[in-house]
Amino acid sequence: MSDQSGKRTVVTGANSGLGYVTARELARHGATVLMAVRDVQRGEKAREDILAEIGTAVEISVVHLDLADLASVRALVAQLEGTELDVLINNAGIMAIPRQLTVDGFERQLGTNHLGHMALTFGLLPNLLATGRARTNTRIVTVSSGAHRLGKINLDDLMGVRSYSPWRAYGQSKLANLLFTLELQRRLDDMRAPVNAYSAHPGYADTNLQAVGPAMRGDKRGQSMMAWANDKLAQPAPMGALPTLYAATEPGVPAGSFVGPDGFLEQRGYPTVVSPNSAGRDAQMARALWTASESLIGMTFQKAVEAGTSAP
Repeated sequence: MSDQSGKRTVVTGANSGLGYVTARELARHGATVLMAVRDVQRGEKAREDILAEIGTAVEISVVHLDLADLASVRALVAQLEGTELDVLINNAGIMAIPRQLTVDGFERQLGTNHLGHMALTFGLLPNLLATGRARTNTRIVTVSSGAHRLGKINLDDLMGVRSYSPWRAYGQSKLANLLFTLELQRRLDDMRAPVNAYSAHPGYADTNLQAVGPAMRGDKRGQSMMAWANDKLAQPAPMGALPTLYAATEPGVPAGSFVGPDGFLEQRGYPTVVSPNSAGRDAQMARALWTASESLIGMTFQKAVEAGTSAP
């Protein structure tokens, strides 16, 4: 990774797993990092661990963010008003949990993985646009998953009211991440914005994400199976974070790219530009989902752009 000195980055879900590694490595290479986390106490512990490992001469801080609560997203956006921002990494996520709702009444996986990050991106777009006008290489990276191949966008039942499957809902949310990036880059291109959007996926990486769903269901067998698979099949979290770091920092990556591991079935390996399935390249569905999502979060890209255009 090249020197990131002078870059200011927000990483969501930075207290553990891929987000922790992403924050640590950006800080190690000189970036100023804001760890946006739901549990501030755990975030502060993660920050202390990073400082103990790489030294105290880095700028890394913790801010509160609950993506399952749009009021929390708005509060962070207000807190960061006027702050320079070079890179936003939409990393936080939940996977294959029993059906629950966010504070705003959204199915929790779609609400956290997609809608919360969309609202955060819109809210911080003025920061990114202002920085992009002054410097180059301003980026938005949204972490998807190979599980997007399991997903289908059901516009008639986005919240899984009529039919819900934990894995199907997860796949829908990860497909939504890809379609969000597709439409976001199209709109950024149309306005010739000094910001580029990317998506990334970690392959099969050993994190605590896999254990949450079985634990919430009280499925001890499922927990044991996930622990075995993580130990025997998964690549370590530092390898899983490489596609995100590559998308966030590597010069010359084409705008709108999807980055994943270069190994067999994209399950492990070093980062390279990969291709989503046909559903992840569906421009018509991307626009339809975008319209539905704007309505749900009560925010629009146009207003975010106008706020960014008027920013000093």
